[in-house]
Amino acid sequence: MSRLHDDKAKVYKAFSDSSSLMILELLQGGELCANGLLAKLPIAQSTLSHHMKTLTESDIVDVRRDGKMMVYSINSKRGKAAADYLTKVTAIKAVTTKNV
Repeated sequence: MSRLHDDKAKVYKAFSDSSSLMILELLQGGELCANGLLAKLPIAQSTLSHHMKTLTESDIVDVRRDGKMMVYSINSKRGKAAADYLTKVTAIKAVTTKNV
């Protein structure tokens, strides 16, 4: 498998978990720190860390340090690229036949 396919697979892995989807929905409202996410999710801190690692490694979520806090936000450019690729890869290509 090529590196390009590995990178794309990481993105779709980030979308394949219900907790990750809940995190993304919360981040639609803007930046949140880990404590802000934990206050709104029925998961433990260690579980959140696991999901944030998956989301940030896929570049679907950006992270920045603000003092001691890690602040998360959606990378909308990467999300659009993922949506565009999914549309492209699931499209049925027209078949042309010669000499039929």
